[in-house]
Amino acid sequence: MKKTDTHQNILHAAMELISQKGYLKATTREIAALASVTELTLFRHFGSKENLFKEILDTHSLLPKLKKLIPELNGLPYIDGITAIGIRCIEIMKIRKPMIKIMLAEMNSYPESVIQLHHNFSDELVATLAEYFKSMSGSGQLREFNHKFAAGAFLAIVFRYFREEEIIRGHDLQPSEISDTIKGFVDIFAYGTINQIKM
Repeated sequence: MKKTDTHQNILHAAMELISQKGYLKATTREIAALASVTELTLFRHFGSKENLFKEILDTHSLLPKLKKLIPELNGLPYIDGITAIGIRCIEIMKIRKPMIKIMLAEMNSYPESVIQLHHNFSDELVATLAEYFKSMSGSGQLREFNHKFAAGAFLAIVFRYFREEEIIRGHDLQPSEISDTIKGFVDIFAYGTINQIKM
């Protein structure tokens, strides 16, 4: 087996077990066994369980998908771009729903180093979307505002919708529902609620 294949097999095994059992209960021994490697091989590739989890976040989460999507939005009007971002976020979270569900349940039990990994991931996610807002401001499509604050607010709206519907209510969101809801969020997010004519 090639080194790259081994690396990917361990990553996939870790993601599968963490999605089923959570970070805390998925042991490196079980991950190695599922990947058909020794535990020593796992540590040679990743050094620690925390590093393995970090790579899962870096390669199999919303962040890399968002980084890939944003350049594809070049030339699109802002409303179309931010709508595409919102829809893609929900689609990816649906795919990763088991892992998100377990992470939410056990977050308060994580060691400090893993909590910090999650904070760093969240900060980078916000920073990536903030760069998109900054580029839209630079092109003249948006007024100047706090891009980081706006990015955090938009992601919070989208995540809350996913959490409420998919995790709390157990509702399997369909593409048309996702599209209609995100368009509604974008309308309020982009245009606000004030009647500009009567101001």
